[in-house]
Amino acid sequence: MDKAAKTELVSTLNGVFNTTGVVVVAHYAGLTVADMQKLRAQMKQAGGSVKVAKNRLAKIALEGTDVASIASLLKGPTLLAYSSDPIAAPKVAVEFAKANDKLVILGGAMGATALNANSVKALASLPSLDELRAKLVGLVQAPATKLAQLANAPAGKLARVFGAYAKRDAA
Repeated sequence: MDKAAKTELVSTLNGVFNTTGVVVVAHYAGLTVADMQKLRAQMKQAGGSVKVAKNRLAKIALEGTDVASIASLLKGPTLLAYSSDPIAAPKVAVEFAKANDKLVILGGAMGATALNANSVKALASLPSLDELRAKLVGLVQAPATKLAQLANAPAGKLARVFGAYAKRDAA
């Protein structure tokens, strides 16, 4: 890798570290190319990305960013999984690590908050942003539905009472 490519990689990574919601650091020693492609595909589907970079270059890119706390995790063969959604990258990484024991989650960062491996796993267990939005919409719609049911209930009861009297008189 020549100097221009290294400079470009550092600036790209710096941009990623400045704009991303969460970064997960993991060891990937022993993963096959097919496993790595599967991880990248799953991460892309969830809205995240996986990057393998030289630790020295990643540490240079971390300087001056909120996620600079992950610099100590960059030892050995590491990959960086990141997404703007704070739940997507940890969720995919933890699920993949459960299925493939060669991926070992070391920790990460969410903004200025450093995360250890257990924190990343706890973050992965939370519902995603889309799931939270769906729950919120459901909670907002529930009172309106209940109000409509309450408004229609007295009229329905009256109709049943009149129907019962009509049947009794007809018999």
